Amino acid sequence: MILKDILSISGEPGLFKFIAQGKNAIIVEHLETKKRSSAYGSAKVSSLDDIAIFTDKEDMPLGEIFNLIHDKENGGSAIDSKADVDKLKSWFEGIVPDYSKDKVYTSDIKKLAQWYNILHKLNLLIKEEPEAVAEAETGNETSEEKKAAPVTEKKKKKPMPKPKPKPKPKPE
Repeated sequence: MILKDILSISGEPGLFKFIAQGKNAIIVEHLETKKRSSAYGSAKVSSLDDIAIFTDKEDMPLGEIFNLIHDKENGGSAIDSKADVDKLKSWFEGIVPDYSKDKVYTSDIKKLAQWYNILHKLNLLIKEEPEAVAEAETGNETSEEKKAAPVTEKKKKKPMPKPKPKPKPKPE
């Protein structure tokens, strides 16, 4: 899933979209209410793209987790984040059977289900496609084709003319 510009702000409910970088803060837009606000340097802001879930082997990025949920739910919404704790744990274990039960708390599973449902409701669950498939569909050259292409000579830019010196005033 493409989650680069989707943010979570500690202490704030819901998810946010990155809009712009300000001098002392970033400007974000709440995904559901569409209200814009500032997140200052003191706020803990995390991109969903940077979040991973602990497993027994290696950390699994949130995008992969969302792909697994999407596949398991057949493109539908996930379990309600307010469901019973045992139901949430068994649901998540069905998605990621080797998740670290010591490091992944119930609150993390609730947040994950809530975030997935928000993104699903707003149709923001966009699957990443492999580079080769994406480039073939758009008609772009692959990196190998670019290397094989003949190198054309670049036009040289004309140097800028030097400014003419100002005449010195004549002493009287």
